[in-house]
Amino acid sequence: MEKVILIKYGELSTKKDNINFFLTKLKDNIEWSLKDMKVNITYDLGRMFIHTEEDFDKVINKVTKIFGIHEINIGYIITENSFDEISKKVVELLKDKTFTTFKVESRRSNKKIVKTSVELSKDMGAMILKNIPNVKVDVKNPEILINMEYRLDNVLVYFEKIKGLGGYPVGTLGKGLLMLSGGIDSPVAGYLSIKRGVKIEAIYFESPPHTSFEAKDKVIKLARKLAVYNNDINLHVINFTEIQEAIYKNIPHEYLITIMRRMMYRISAIIASRKNCKILINGESIGQVASQTLTSMNAINEVVKIPVIRPVACFDKLDIIDLAKKIDTYETSILPFEDCCTIFVPKHPVINPSKEKCGEYEKLIPYEELIYKAVKGDQILKIEAQEKNIYVDLL
Repeated sequence: MEKVILIKYGELSTKKDNINFFLTKLKDNIEWSLKDMKVNITYDLGRMFIHTEEDFDKVINKVTKIFGIHEINIGYIITENSFDEISKKVVELLKDKTFTTFKVESRRSNKKIVKTSVELSKDMGAMILKNIPNVKVDVKNPEILINMEYRLDNVLVYFEKIKGLGGYPVGTLGKGLLMLSGGIDSPVAGYLSIKRGVKIEAIYFESPPHTSFEAKDKVIKLARKLAVYNNDINLHVINFTEIQEAIYKNIPHEYLITIMRRMMYRISAIIASRKNCKILINGESIGQVASQTLTSMNAINEVVKIPVIRPVACFDKLDIIDLAKKIDTYETSILPFEDCCTIFVPKHPVINPSKEKCGEYEKLIPYEELIYKAVKGDQILKIEAQEKNIYVDLL
């Protein structure tokens, strides 16, 4: 009898003709996460198994952070053929557990077995009642659920279940570029995008000396927390100082944020194209600030052709905060270090900007030249979840 970690797919099982692509990617992602451990992973269209002699708790702790998994169980593979031998193994496993009520659920993929799933459950329940004292069957609210899967070559038994993250395996739906600020919303938007199978890179706009090293370090920490789910992250750091100063000196202050965001979108679209990212992702939430009214979004969005995805657009702020706490980004996000979007905020930013005025005001600065310079100085930080050293690559 072998003890294994059992992976259930959930949503992936609906993929039919493409399921092998998704399962192969899920297996690759699990192997990447467990690369420092000795494991062997096998799978079929219904289940995936992690075979290992490592500490199961350590393995499960990593697996619970992998998208594409609906449920995780500790299972036992029984290779004996006779029902009596199988029931002896099940009783042996149950003697180590404390319970007074139970239920047996059986699945029978091995159609050579004559008895139905219901009959198999009743027979196993009878054997448990006979061999374990002071227990009884409760089909509605059992203290322990005994899952029996009668497969072609063996029988799989498992009890407790651990909820997985769901979603799709990272990388199955292509790449996206996350506009990562130091705030609460953008890391949550990144997490939700990763959950849908999008492998993300991230872009951060710094404006030294107006923004501090601590503000940049905060974003690096946020990227590292997202890397737990993304396998790793390339963080593009763009020096935005000259562009921001030019905007501040030459453009009416009520349009500062609108023009600044248009410049950020243009730069992000260029980086996304270079890195084969199919979408931009950001943490904009409808109506939360002046630049996130529908009119503002429209005026800002028009400068790029690439699709812009806003995963938290319809979330309440409290919902975003709850999710930020769940993924452990909240405490980092609220550290008091200002980013580009907050250092030059006007007293009365326009909430219904005119596209025509945006075009007129942008002619007051040599923005194409400034954008070219900013993109040329793209600094890429390669970040892994547990990596202390960050490797810098200048393009």
